[in-house]
Amino acid sequence: MRRIFWGSAFAAFPLVLLLTAIVGWQFYRELEREVVTRFSSHQWEVPSKIYAAPLLLYPGERIEPAKLFAQLSRLDYRVVNGAPQSRGEYVYDQKTGMLQLLLRDTPFPQTVAQSQRVSLLLRQGRIERITDLDEGTPVPSIELEPEVIASVYDRDWGDRRVIKLYDVPSQLVKALLAAEDHRFFEHEGIDLWRILGAIRANLLARRPVQGGSTLTQQLVKNFFLSQEKVFSRKVVEICMATIVEMHYSKLEILENYLNEIYLGQNGAKGIFGMWEAARVYFGKEPRDLTLGEVAVLAGMVKAPNAYSPLRHPDRIIPRRNDVLQRMRELGSVSTEEYEAALKEKIVPRTLPADGNEAPYFADFIRKALTEQFPDSTLATSGLRVLTSLDSGLQEYASRAVQKGLKELETRYPRLRSTTAEEQLQACLIAMQPQTGAIRAMIGGRDYQISQFNRVTQARRQLGSVFKPIVFLTALSREREKREGKFLPSSHLEDVPFTWAFQGEAWNPGNYNNRYLGTVSMRRALELSLNAATARLAQEIGLDAIRQTAENVGFTSPLPQYPSLVLGAGEVSPFEVAVAFSAIANHGVKTLPRPISLVINQQGETLAQHGIEMEQVVAPEDAYMLTHLLEGVLDRGTGRTARERGFTLPAAGKTGTTNDYGDAWFVGYTPDLVTVVWVGFDQRQPLGLSGAQAALPIWTNFMKQVTAGQSSAAFLPPVGVTVVAIDPQTGLRATDQCPIVMDEAFYAGEEPRAPCSRHGTGVVPVETNPERRELDAGEDGRAEERGRRPPAQEKPWWRIF
Repeated sequence: MRRIFWGSAFAAFPLVLLLTAIVGWQFYRELEREVVTRFSSHQWEVPSKIYAAPLLLYPGERIEPAKLFAQLSRLDYRVVNGAPQSRGEYVYDQKTGMLQLLLRDTPFPQTVAQSQRVSLLLRQGRIERITDLDEGTPVPSIELEPEVIASVYDRDWGDRRVIKLYDVPSQLVKALLAAEDHRFFEHEGIDLWRILGAIRANLLARRPVQGGSTLTQQLVKNFFLSQEKVFSRKVVEICMATIVEMHYSKLEILENYLNEIYLGQNGAKGIFGMWEAARVYFGKEPRDLTLGEVAVLAGMVKAPNAYSPLRHPDRIIPRRNDVLQRMRELGSVSTEEYEAALKEKIVPRTLPADGNEAPYFADFIRKALTEQFPDSTLATSGLRVLTSLDSGLQEYASRAVQKGLKELETRYPRLRSTTAEEQLQACLIAMQPQTGAIRAMIGGRDYQISQFNRVTQARRQLGSVFKPIVFLTALSREREKREGKFLPSSHLEDVPFTWAFQGEAWNPGNYNNRYLGTVSMRRALELSLNAATARLAQEIGLDAIRQTAENVGFTSPLPQYPSLVLGAGEVSPFEVAVAFSAIANHGVKTLPRPISLVINQQGETLAQHGIEMEQVVAPEDAYMLTHLLEGVLDRGTGRTARERGFTLPAAGKTGTTNDYGDAWFVGYTPDLVTVVWVGFDQRQPLGLSGAQAALPIWTNFMKQVTAGQSSAAFLPPVGVTVVAIDPQTGLRATDQCPIVMDEAFYAGEEPRAPCSRHGTGVVPVETNPERRELDAGEDGRAEERGRRPPAQEKPWWRIF
């Protein structure tokens, strides 16, 4: 029986061997198809990056050195003692004002080629000249690379930038092969000698001290397999490595490895690929690395976090020296190069803050991108998104909001909350009216606590911020009909009245029930008088006002009842910015343009957003309103901006709701519109006006933004005439008038007769030696600044 069994087993052995070979061959062929398919179609998961706008520098530009150095710091430029040798280095001589820097390449295509090595002469807060250090020739302008403000990740947070093999310095490749696989170009995916050497080393040490995997094995393990250390996985890994070696060249394998390799952590983000590692650990691109630095990176592959220069700088030198020694043994470096590299100092590097200073804006951009690209594309395809955000202005905005809220809570302890979710909130948006570029966006006090973006998502009552729309509608009617009824010097009645509407009665009242009687349109707007504004609105009609609001950019549904004219409608701060940008831009509404350009990793343009504009208000009307709103800051409810030191020409409007639940200020210069809102998410009463709560934040922000800038006035368009008048009479000012102010009129409607009270000699605006202005309190009280009028004359506000 035993002989029969063994005989049968012996006879069946060839058949079993054949079947095993067939199954093994089928498994290998199936594995080959899978490897080739997946390897050929493999795409690295590269997160898309969102960039702020680049900083353009040119001769004649005003810029404080501190601001420029802050930008360089955010861009991770390094200060050096001598002349800059690597991209991202600079040196500044404070005595001469000479700044030398070696610029990095921009991640976006350049429209004009720019020099790499430049010097800037900074004197008295201005760039005097820019010079190409290599050519010695003047440079018309340079552009610093844009700052990354956010990345779009999938499940795994990891940064990677794909690099081509020809962009990798040869020393880095030699160091990597010396440290990990010096027989890479000789084996076919498996190095038996390396495996035997690893077994011997591990047996002698009685613990794992050396691996036997080749670069190809490491690559397929990262591409296809788990990190589980079991025999079956190792067998599959060996099979895959031989398949890859059969189908792809050594250079293709090496390029894939250089982009795939894991090299530690930067906070919560993984570092993948040699390009990203070079930037994180040394602030350089691979081509700028020294021999000692490439040896550090190559030595990290063995244990990335254990040999991290950021975490364990004490372990770096011995490991680097081992790699350098191996390179010398293999003839990859000369003795002189080896000895010089040993002397290099590896200084622990301080990484720039990894905080996103614009989280609300980044979310806003992500949402806009999802309307054009799938989520998977954004998270893995490495798109580069250029936005309009100014990182410097964003930082100023963040500081202004945080400082403003703390000051309010210190001054008014009742505003403090015991819970973070119920804290006093604020938001800010700054927009460039000519281009629609969003330059800064603060959506709330603390993004970590609340991701609700109050700029774009909140709908709050406007209060008096809506009043300029009423006056704009009246001015438009005056331009069209020339009735002489709705000019800045025209009279309005600021007295209690009842507006009957659809069978109901509405009684608009002033602050503290104080009324000024007969006032000019200018003073009604400067002092934000409710009764006078409501009377004006009643005369021109709600339909016309609502149409104007829609034209300039309000998209939220507006109520069809009279209280709208005092700001009862609920809109977002974003809409307010769009609407007042149209007014600031001579009546031209420019669609918001937060995204300028989207390109892929190859530099191909996927989306480009140009400027879209439409004339929605006559230029004359827009200027006339702006001229009125300048008085809000100079004499009206926004005058504390001047008291706080903001002196440049600007227009603006305060806003406070009836229940004091919302405080607003919107203000603009010719180049920037900024909206600030302050309040509680729970809509509880704030108890403060827009001048008290929102205006200080606006003022603080604008003072930082405009520091060192020269005055830029609003220029009247054709069809508007600015003349000097006596505000007491509304007639042309004379050299005897105690108070003189410039007033804008539609051409042909300006007063021609001289002031009958104070003489007959008309004073031209441009030659008036003593300009007098008025200052009105928020409660309607007015004070005169300058020379007092004669005692027998009544103050102007008692005359109107």
